Amino acid sequence: MAELLHKLLERNARKYPQMEALVDPAAGVRWSWKELDQQATVAAQHFVQAGVTRGDRVIVFMPNRPEFAVAYFGALKAGGAAVPVNPRFTPAELAHILKDSEAKAIAYDPALGQGVAEAMAQAGVGCVTFPASALLAAPTSSLPLPTDIATTDMAELIYTSGTTGAPKGAVISHAAVYATASMFAYELDIRYGDRVLNLMPMSHSAVLNLTYMGATWAGATNVIGNYAPQLLPQYIQQERCTHFFGAPVAYLLSARLPNLKDYDLSCVKRLMYGGAPMSREQVLFVQQVFGPKLNAVYGLTEAGPNGTALYMEDHPDKAGSVGKRGTVNTEVLVVRPDGTETDPDEVGEIILRSASMMTGYWRNEAATKETLRDGWIWTGDLGRRDADGYIFVVDRKKDMVITGGVNVYPKEVEEVLARHPAVEECAVFGVPHPEWGETVLAAYVPKAGVEIGADALEAHCSQYLARYKVPRGYHPVPALPRNSNGKILKQVLRQQFAQA
Repeated sequence: MAELLHKLLERNARKYPQMEALVDPAAGVRWSWKELDQQATVAAQHFVQAGVTRGDRVIVFMPNRPEFAVAYFGALKAGGAAVPVNPRFTPAELAHILKDSEAKAIAYDPALGQGVAEAMAQAGVGCVTFPASALLAAPTSSLPLPTDIATTDMAELIYTSGTTGAPKGAVISHAAVYATASMFAYELDIRYGDRVLNLMPMSHSAVLNLTYMGATWAGATNVIGNYAPQLLPQYIQQERCTHFFGAPVAYLLSARLPNLKDYDLSCVKRLMYGGAPMSREQVLFVQQVFGPKLNAVYGLTEAGPNGTALYMEDHPDKAGSVGKRGTVNTEVLVVRPDGTETDPDEVGEIILRSASMMTGYWRNEAATKETLRDGWIWTGDLGRRDADGYIFVVDRKKDMVITGGVNVYPKEVEEVLARHPAVEECAVFGVPHPEWGETVLAAYVPKAGVEIGADALEAHCSQYLARYKVPRGYHPVPALPRNSNGKILKQVLRQQFAQA
């Protein structure tokens, strides 16, 4: 039976009072479960004094640091909902969330204070502000905390990455996060005594609800930091970390470290990746460097995030797939527009049903009805099942290119282009064309010191792809544009090269 999320923290404080709960090596913090619970209670009293009541939103705007966890659990103890916001957001992006969420309070990193002030001015709203360190100071008085919170109450308001249009807020209940956390601990073997490394932004739903809350559910230690290529092997060795979740780009950058083999990574039980596609070639490269303990997870914020998993034993034959079944509390189908299941190798939309699903989009009934239909989440991801039942994500529905009335799935083209020895990474996308409707273009990052011309890339693609799928233009770029979660921003490339 689901519990309130802060009750998990309080349970751990009773069961494992002296066990390490939160470790931040850079800050020199090593809090026990009892200490973390006490700090969260202090923060909750600050929030209650500021007027936070049941259902009020509290923005958490900071990089990974101990006060993030304090603010998160403090907001829940106060009866409110946490609104995690990526610290890389501009004042304009933060202003949208301030205004849309009607937050009562914001806890922020002091280095971001100027941006907070600008965002509040742009939004034309006011809320109570708490620099991170203020949450740790003793409150002026001790107020009773609410006792009428329900597991169906909103625990998180998480804004989607907004790769198209303004971000939408997904309402996630205590029960839904509990279902996500318990699923992840079960599926990826997180147990008491394990040490889970969190280097990707905790403001992202995957890190917050899968690894951080998954470890909390299991009574495992959370080690936190802010990703840099060297920190991944350094913290694994130094803190004897057993689990890590990262976007593909995190593994690819760390895998190229010249001294990676100097680190002892034998303590690792599971390495997880997700949040963005990784080609079969990239998966095999990462496995060569980090070993066979690689697991893929697929899901979306609106589902908790929850969905499917491809386990390390599946990778030799099915690398590039996201698995063949829903996770322990999830069902998954690949369907046609009318909802009937597709045949093997027929492309359809991936839909999910789970206990971890969002309640809906915050104050956006139209978007909620479009995504939630008859108890299922329509993901917008196109996929196919192979003859063995394994699901391969073909592309985002919105990224599909229709040229001359024929569908082209960019991910298929990217898989081919990425196999060229001169290509470090690439993105394929469509731009408007006066005759064909759209035409296919490619942007790519050349490997260091390698020169390659468009003719050679076209010849390479033509060996493996039908003519209509072959890009009509190849644009070298120093780096592909990404959002803070590692997803490639194809709309930026479309805008950049639409007139090329």
